[in-house]
Amino acid sequence: MSVFRRSVLVAALALATAALPAAVAPAAPAAAALPTAAVALGDSFISGEGAGGYAPVVDVNGVAQGFPGWSAANANAYFCHRSPNASLFRADLPGIAARFNLACSGGQPYDIANASASRAKGRQVAAQLDQLRSVARTHDIDLVLVGLGSNNSSFTFGSVAEKCANRFIADAWTGWWEFWAYLGGPVEQKPCTDADLGTAAQFSAATAETTAALRQLLTTLDEVDADGQHRVVFQDYTNPLPYELDQSYWSEDSRDDTRDKFRALGAERYAAGCPIHRASLAPGQRFSQGLGTLVSSVRGTLAAEFPADDLVYLNVQRAFDGARLCESAGSPANALATPIRLMDGPSGTFVTSLSGYDKLDIQRIANACGTYFQTCQESWHPSAAGHQVLGRCLSGAAVTGARAVSCVRAPDGTISVS
Repeated sequence: MSVFRRSVLVAALALATAALPAAVAPAAPAAAALPTAAVALGDSFISGEGAGGYAPVVDVNGVAQGFPGWSAANANAYFCHRSPNASLFRADLPGIAARFNLACSGGQPYDIANASASRAKGRQVAAQLDQLRSVARTHDIDLVLVGLGSNNSSFTFGSVAEKCANRFIADAWTGWWEFWAYLGGPVEQKPCTDADLGTAAQFSAATAETTAALRQLLTTLDEVDADGQHRVVFQDYTNPLPYELDQSYWSEDSRDDTRDKFRALGAERYAAGCPIHRASLAPGQRFSQGLGTLVSSVRGTLAAEFPADDLVYLNVQRAFDGARLCESAGSPANALATPIRLMDGPSGTFVTSLSGYDKLDIQRIANACGTYFQTCQESWHPSAAGHQVLGRCLSGAAVTGARAVSCVRAPDGTISVS
């Protein structure tokens, strides 16, 4: 319950009590109200992946896991990457006394009601609903931020990003006659298409899967929330890449990405954080828009099923307008998303330039990401500055009277939510 509503209720109760005869006055004071809380659930775009400063995460056995080292299993709870710089902590939320980040990088709909540890490639954390129930025992949950849909049993953001970036890098460093194997077999060198990212059937399955998981969330909230009043904000996704690269990234040494082998251009785009074919950008934008449609559809379906619940769709697809990777010269310093960054093994040292590397070096560096995914999982996520922007988006969604709002970044950098 908001501070305003709680204050009105307390005043009304005080007036009613004062008007009662002494014989029927309450025998004991009412129990103290629980402190209010905002909670984040879902995947990496909510947990704070890319924003740094990651906090220890309690695993499925109740043990807080700090950084376990770069060569540790990626299933370690720490790699949920819950950041104090995540948008939940950057938002202005009047009346909220405490904030709890229960999201996990790589989170899927399955993880809402089930322990992530019980599925393939899941992290060693309890079901997010079990974590939510723990919060509800000590706090009155007034706001829930949820981001879900980019990872599911049909596709995941990480696999999509890895596929398109690897295709570009393979194309940049190897000829069509040099199809040598990365981990898991040959890597294609063609730009990504819509079908490579997510088919209509996959989006349909992902929508159903996400709807079922969030139906369980709303049911649980209605059961455990202290006063039964809470707003749930369904946030979609921001594409880290632009509709078109700045012209300064189109070619290098008179070679563009439509011909065979373009190592100088490959190194230039990697350094800028955007190792991607230009022809992959439009499918990538349509994939992001598809995720927005997924989240909006889920919210609409659940609003019809839970008509008394306060459900808001937050569209953040234009929140990084003008500040995406390689959208202008000077990337990645002027971008709100993290660049693609790899390590040469689990060294802790990111490779920031691929200039001078041969194809065997590139194979080794790329394979490190596949073997030790934690070494590259921050790539193409909102940075700390990006989460600051998303926090402003959440601030607007937390107080709006609308059921759907869009958060847009203007050319001068101002953020509006309407």
